[in-house]
Amino acid sequence: MAPTGERSRLERVIARYSRPAMARIWSDEGKLATWLEVELAALDAFAEVGTIPAEAVETIRGQVRVPTPERVAEIERVTDHDTAAFVDAVAEQLGPEGRFVHYGLTSSDVIDTALSLQIREAGALLTEGVDRALEVVARRAEEHRTTLCIGRSHGIHAEPVTFGWKLAGWAFELDRARVRLARALEQNRVGQLSGPVGTYVVVEPEVERIACERLGLEPDPLSTQIIARDRHAELLNALALCATSLERFALEIRHLARTEVREVEEPFAAGMKGSSAMPHKRNPKIAERICGLARVVRAAALVGLENVGVWHERDISHSSAERIAIPDAFLALDYMLDRFVWLVDGLVVYPERMRRNLEASHFLFFSQRVLTALVEAGLARDEAYRLVQRAAMRAWEEELDFRELCRTDEEIASRVDLDSMFDLGAYTRHVDTVFARLEALKEEPLHA
Repeated sequence: MAPTGERSRLERVIARYSRPAMARIWSDEGKLATWLEVELAALDAFAEVGTIPAEAVETIRGQVRVPTPERVAEIERVTDHDTAAFVDAVAEQLGPEGRFVHYGLTSSDVIDTALSLQIREAGALLTEGVDRALEVVARRAEEHRTTLCIGRSHGIHAEPVTFGWKLAGWAFELDRARVRLARALEQNRVGQLSGPVGTYVVVEPEVERIACERLGLEPDPLSTQIIARDRHAELLNALALCATSLERFALEIRHLARTEVREVEEPFAAGMKGSSAMPHKRNPKIAERICGLARVVRAAALVGLENVGVWHERDISHSSAERIAIPDAFLALDYMLDRFVWLVDGLVVYPERMRRNLEASHFLFFSQRVLTALVEAGLARDEAYRLVQRAAMRAWEEELDFRELCRTDEEIASRVDLDSMFDLGAYTRHVDTVFARLEALKEEPLHA
C-alpha cells in the first residue's frame, strides 16, 4: 500500500491546475484536520449527554494536535487501515483519556461527516468563483450591449446579434449554475454518527444531533453506515454542468479567435509566447485549457453516478473512486473559474472586425425581413421565399450585394419598402429587454 504522501500525489489534479486555497482543503493535512474536528465534536456530544467525563474531553482538547500525514502513513503500513492509523496517531498523543477517541464510532462516521465539511468549505470557494464569473461576464456584456456582430447557426452567418447579447446569455447560464451548485451543496450538508450499519447501537441519536449541530450540519435522516451517494452524485453533476457551461463559453471564444474570424483575442501580455516554434502565434490556449479540464470534471460526474450503487448497507467500492474524483472535480473547476474570469476580464474585442465579418456575407442576413415583408404584402409564402432565395443565391455565387439585387428585382422592389427592410437597428430593437432582465438578475440575492 502506498504511503499517504505518495497517495496524495497520485490522487490530486496536478499542481499546474490547482489553486492554493482549494488544494489545502483536499490535502492530506486538510483531510486529517477535518477528521479530528469530527472526532472532537463527537467527544463533546458524548460529554454533554454524560457518556464520557467532561474533564476527559477537556484534557483531550488541551493536548491533541492534528497528526502529520507522515505519522499516519507510518502507522498505516502496519494497520493497513487509514482511519485506524489516524485514531492511533491521535490517541498516542494522549494519556489514559486517549481511550475515548473514536468511542462508538465507525470509520465512515468520521470519513463521511468530514467529507461533508470539506465539501462545504470547497463549495464556498466555487460559489465565490461562479459569482466572480457572473459579475465579469455581466460587466463585459453591458460594455458591448450594442456592439453588432453576426449571429451564426451551423457555423454559417444567420442574422445580427450584439456581442453583449451573446455575453448576457452566458450570465444567465452562470446564474443557473450557481443555483444548481447551492442546491447540491445543501443536499450534502449532512453528517452521520450512527455506528455500524447506522443503527445507533452505541452512539445515541442525541449524540449525533449535538455533534452535527456543532459542525454546522444536519444529521442524515437515515445513514446505513455511509451517507447515501446520490447526494455526492448530484453534487458532481452540478460541478460537471458548470464546467460544461464554461467549456461552451470558451469554445465560442476559440471560434471567434480563429484567424479567419478574429473578432476576439485572449489577453496577451508582453513576454508571453504563443508557440515555441512560430513567434507570430497568439493562441487561445486558456480557452482550450478550460475545454480540456471540463472533460475531467464530467468524468468525475460519471464516477459519482457509478458510486451510488453499493452492496447492502455499505461496501467501500465508492471510497477509492471518490477519493480521486471529488477532489479532482473541485480542484479543476476552481481553476477553470479563475482562468475564465481572467479570460473574460481581459478579452480583447474587435468591433470593427465584427462589422466587417457581418458585411462579408453580402448583407444576406436581411433575407428574412424581406421575406416577411413580401408575405405581409400579400404574396404566398412559398412564392415569396422563392423570390428572396433567388436573389440570395445569386449574392452568394456572384459575391454581390443582396440589398442591391433586391432593389433591381422588380418582383421584390415593387411590393415592399426596401429601405425600411435594410435597417440594422431592427436587430437591436429589443436588446434593452434582455438587459433589463440581466439587471434584475444582478439585483437578486446571490445565494437565496
